[in-house]
Amino acid sequence: MMNPYCQEFQDVLKAVDSSAEGLSSQQAQERLAKYGPNKLKEAEKPTLFQRFVAQLKDPMLIILLVAAAVSALTGMLSGEPEWAEVIIILAVVLLNAVLGVIQESKAEAAIEALQSMTAATCKVLRDGKMVVLRSTELVPGDVVLLEAGDAVPADGRIIENASLQIEEAALTGESVPVYKALAALNLSAGQDEVPLGDRKNMCYMGSTVVYGRGKAVIISTGMDTEMGKIAGALAATEQEETPLQRKLDALGTLLSKLVLGICVFIFAFNLFMARDQLGEAGHTLSVILETFMVAVSLAVAAIPEGLATVVTVVLSIGVTKMSQRNAVIRRLTAVETLGCTQVICSDKTGTLTQNKMTVVDHLGETNLVATAMALCSDANLNAENQAEGEPTECALVNFAYSVGLKKQDLEKATPRVDEAPFDSGRKMMSTIHDLGDAYVQYTKGGPDVILSRCSHYYENGEIKPLTDEKQHQIMAANKAMADKALRVLAVAKRDWSEKPTDNTPAYLEQDLVFLGLTGMIDPVRPEVKAAIEECRSAGIRAVMITGDHKDTAVAIAKELGIITDASQAITGAELNDIPDEEIDEAVKKYGVYARVQPEHKTRIVNAWKANDAITAMTGDGVNDAPSIKSADIGVGMGITGTDVTKNVADMVLADDNFATIVSAVGEGRRIYDNIRKAIQFLLASNMSEVLGVFISTLMGFTLLNPVHLLFINLVTDCFPALALGMEEAEPDTMQRPPRDSKEGIFAGGLFFDIAYQGVLVTLLTIAAYIIGHSIEVGHFAMPHGVSEDGMTMAFLTMSMCEIFHAFNLRSQRKSVFSLKSKNKILWAAMVGSLVLTTLLLEVPFLANAFGFTPIGLTEYCVAILLALLVIPVVETVKFFQRKAAK
Repeated sequence: MMNPYCQEFQDVLKAVDSSAEGLSSQQAQERLAKYGPNKLKEAEKPTLFQRFVAQLKDPMLIILLVAAAVSALTGMLSGEPEWAEVIIILAVVLLNAVLGVIQESKAEAAIEALQSMTAATCKVLRDGKMVVLRSTELVPGDVVLLEAGDAVPADGRIIENASLQIEEAALTGESVPVYKALAALNLSAGQDEVPLGDRKNMCYMGSTVVYGRGKAVIISTGMDTEMGKIAGALAATEQEETPLQRKLDALGTLLSKLVLGICVFIFAFNLFMARDQLGEAGHTLSVILETFMVAVSLAVAAIPEGLATVVTVVLSIGVTKMSQRNAVIRRLTAVETLGCTQVICSDKTGTLTQNKMTVVDHLGETNLVATAMALCSDANLNAENQAEGEPTECALVNFAYSVGLKKQDLEKATPRVDEAPFDSGRKMMSTIHDLGDAYVQYTKGGPDVILSRCSHYYENGEIKPLTDEKQHQIMAANKAMADKALRVLAVAKRDWSEKPTDNTPAYLEQDLVFLGLTGMIDPVRPEVKAAIEECRSAGIRAVMITGDHKDTAVAIAKELGIITDASQAITGAELNDIPDEEIDEAVKKYGVYARVQPEHKTRIVNAWKANDAITAMTGDGVNDAPSIKSADIGVGMGITGTDVTKNVADMVLADDNFATIVSAVGEGRRIYDNIRKAIQFLLASNMSEVLGVFISTLMGFTLLNPVHLLFINLVTDCFPALALGMEEAEPDTMQRPPRDSKEGIFAGGLFFDIAYQGVLVTLLTIAAYIIGHSIEVGHFAMPHGVSEDGMTMAFLTMSMCEIFHAFNLRSQRKSVFSLKSKNKILWAAMVGSLVLTTLLLEVPFLANAFGFTPIGLTEYCVAILLALLVIPVVETVKFFQRKAAK
């Protein structure tokens, strides 16, 4: 069937084999079997177990599981299993997986939300009679009856219209209800289809009737509706990884290869060194197992076991802070994506604007114009003195209330006794009111049609003849308002000594007295302009994407500073003319996209992404959902947003405040900076462990056992790393451009910092081991095999080095002594780690479990002093790095 909106409704009825009286019950039953129920398909949701397993796909967690299995196998083969080590590793893996499931359990409720928006029941003509049916039983060819307050149950072609107005903002983004019509639409030259918002003779599932009544023949149900296409688009859109996820995955892959290479080398090297023992009876297995344990030690040393936990917890705490600022994060790793966002594609209605038509300009005597407009409206004030009804009429009633005129009081003083209802043909509405000893008629409508019915005008308390000059003045005022993208209405009156006996528009709407004009618009949110300016200073480009008219969108965008000229705006129809191979370059030219449909929004977002721009999409309507899900980060509106949008968004603004995005961007940047600090801290620690185990193996002694390395990685390192995640943002966080999403995790000299700091801690730890061993034997001696005093001092020195080094990393380049902010959590972490390390050394059963021996005060002080050296050395390097940067 050709586009139904291009056909007369009689032809559409024939095309779907129906009539104005609807279908018979038998026809409906047959079609229900053919087309299926009028509902949206549900997306398959992963089970709790599947989500848990998905968390275990992290490369670092896989390495940990392999290390646990190897450790258990080695211990069983040697007859001395180290179960504590295995249990610790498994506990870490379990903790990470559980945290991930709890934080990222994002049920795909979008389809359910779409279903909840569809009509539960509808009025249908069956067998020539009106019956109320569940909307799921609706089929193509059914004729439905629509009245004010009804939800449209499926997509249909209007076949009867009595002042029918339908609110389609959720689908089109247009804040003003659409006046429906019966006539077929004509396509413009070169036009394949009419934009969704301009299909005046159609009605769509998910929209609501706000005024009048009508009938429509259903042409599409279920997944074939426009709403169904959106649901299909949501199901087809894959959830992409965030930049941080990609970086951490790459880091995990790199570490896994590194660990494998080092372990194979050490295993082969040790077997080569012990080749003479391999031939001895009973020694072969023990040598292989001992060599294997050294390799396991290196694996444990090389893997930052606490990294996944630290990143998850830092992100979780960031999420909590952001929720306190009205930004609710639905996907954990999406927090940092905001930090590198380069483009924010924002819906206009309800996001940049208030989604509330408001009178902002008028012509004529204020009280008289307000009284006439309010009385010639069907909207009323509620208990909170907010108008309810059709948005345009709500604006007029609120305007009257703002000047001290309450609609209920006006109607009580001058009750309505008759009317000529609005219809889209004549574009006017008239009401007649009883003044007690006379009657007055108020007529409102489009300025051109109202003026054409006027013979006089009201000015300074007098009624004067309407001259051509005065008419030109009024039309000039109308144009001035229209040029500001205001929706302009005119109002006039006619005095009657008696109530008119004829209420037909032709009789009433003539010889009118012009009273004035009102100009209204959906105003911008007061805080948005400053928020967009701050985004600009942070190197972020704001783009408006809306279903509203181009003139309105341009006016709003200019006011906000999104564009400076109308040439920077384009319509959805014009966008269709741009071929796919040119769209990626074309999007850079425009800051406003008007009269767009859902597929346009997704195309725009994808074009920006094709330019390697990290793209965010904000919005509140159902029409925003596919593009929100396609964007690098989707931002939904918590108050005005539909459930569909909120459930596919990565972040929901609880206050619908565009300015909240700015604080979220700053928080995202702070979190990413702090995660880099934690990564630097943990990898420097792991490098020192790897180098320490590797060098000590070459020198012929055991520096630390696997369980010691696990304790340092999970306890000594984790708490300071978490504390680094709590650091406050740098002062210039929102004055620098977004970082490149392709920027490696080691960018900005991070790899060099990790390398030299890891070597430094290694040297200090080996020095502590040699000193401890020398004190144990009573003279300076190079260690061989296992020295309990040396191992204990090495453990204490390495642990304290990590704690002190955490203070160095409060800033990558600035001196720790120049920082004005205080990180109390880091101090608490230092004290906590120090206490736990001391307990491990001094409590007998713990010391025995870990293979430590008591050391004296001298050894303790030497270890602490060696560890303290990490601060002045790093401060010195930072000093020269700052000099080099200048």
